[in-house]
Amino acid sequence: MRGRKGESEQPATLTDWARKWGAGILEPLARLIARTGISPNAVTVTGLVLNAGVAWVLARGHMRVGGLLVALAGLLDALDGTLARLTGQKSRFGAFLDSFVDRLCEATLYLGLLIFYTRHGARREIVLIYATIVGSLLISYARARAEGLGLECKVGLLTRMERAAILALALLLDRMSIALWALAVLTNFTALQRVYHVWRATKGDL
Repeated sequence: MRGRKGESEQPATLTDWARKWGAGILEPLARLIARTGISPNAVTVTGLVLNAGVAWVLARGHMRVGGLLVALAGLLDALDGTLARLTGQKSRFGAFLDSFVDRLCEATLYLGLLIFYTRHGARREIVLIYATIVGSLLISYARARAEGLGLECKVGLLTRMERAAILALALLLDRMSIALWALAVLTNFTALQRVYHVWRATKGDL
């Protein structure tokens, strides 16, 4: 995400690790894009379009291709922030748009999976995807609400990068049933971790 502060105060997530070690790939690519005059916000919106295409691929049942595209979309997700930093175009709206589009991209991917499993009458997978979507929304809401109270809330087992990594690997390895169980359980567990974190940080208020 762009424009976040105080991230060093909490344990590093896979997102932090990936952006640190992926800088060698992202920065040259971002510099190349910067020469074209394309803005970070345009890259963010392009990511949404790409994810819509990935959702269509998943809805058609092309899971391994979808897995590759999910991984590519994850790279693009980190690119807008790198471009904003290199070009000095960081902004509060950019940070907001990035976060907003991230939520929409994730929901779009799961919509593609829902369409596929609905066509095949896979009720268990449909329920697991629903539970995953709920957990993902609660994770994001918990962080946003905590930050509204002046608290950092990055804690938790499964941030968006981890969820995307699990999804991409499961699609590539054709292990979606196992992955959906893991995502459904661990996203909601992560949301509860954030509730507990905020409770501990605010229990002195009681």
